[in-house]
Amino acid sequence: MTTNGWIQIVVFLAVLLAITKPLGVFMAKVFRRERTFLDPVVRPIERLLYRVTGVDEEHEMRWTEYAFSMLLFSGATMLLLYLLERAQHVLPWLNPQKFGAVPPALAFNTAASFTTNTNWQNYSGESTMSYLTQMAGLAYHNFASAAVGIALAIAFVRGIARKEKETIGNFWVDMTRSALWVLLPICIVYALALVS
Repeated sequence: MTTNGWIQIVVFLAVLLAITKPLGVFMAKVFRRERTFLDPVVRPIERLLYRVTGVDEEHEMRWTEYAFSMLLFSGATMLLLYLLERAQHVLPWLNPQKFGAVPPALAFNTAASFTTNTNWQNYSGESTMSYLTQMAGLAYHNFASAAVGIALAIAFVRGIARKEKETIGNFWVDMTRSALWVLLPICIVYALALVS
């Protein structure tokens, strides 16, 4: 390995170690629903999302309801991605190359892999997927599947920590908080770093 490669590994590990404690403390506050510096900006958006979707943020779920909610969300978004891939040739937006429908097996494989955050790609994106499919389908799943993963990790920790309680939180709240308080700010900071 080159010196540059070793330097990159050391810098990556140093940054990772430096952000572990502050990010962990911040995430603990977010999922315990304690006040954070992002609340003035993000909390109104969160309340609006709950109002629009009919989510009761105070409702605690048993593990079966939590798992069902996660499977329902993942199944519905996987189906929508599959349909988007299959119908991209008839959709009037963002397909200047006039790509045809993604074949059924490839569409299912891609939808399943992006929904489960494995992101296995058996195609060349620039010659198979329209811009709309890549933006509204694949990029959305990169974000949403990470939020689902964080929510499940939080529920797992709560399940271990809450020995006397039969509930593990609310999937919709955990996923929303994962997206708004954790992933979105990280994406914004990272995008600004890339742009600079």
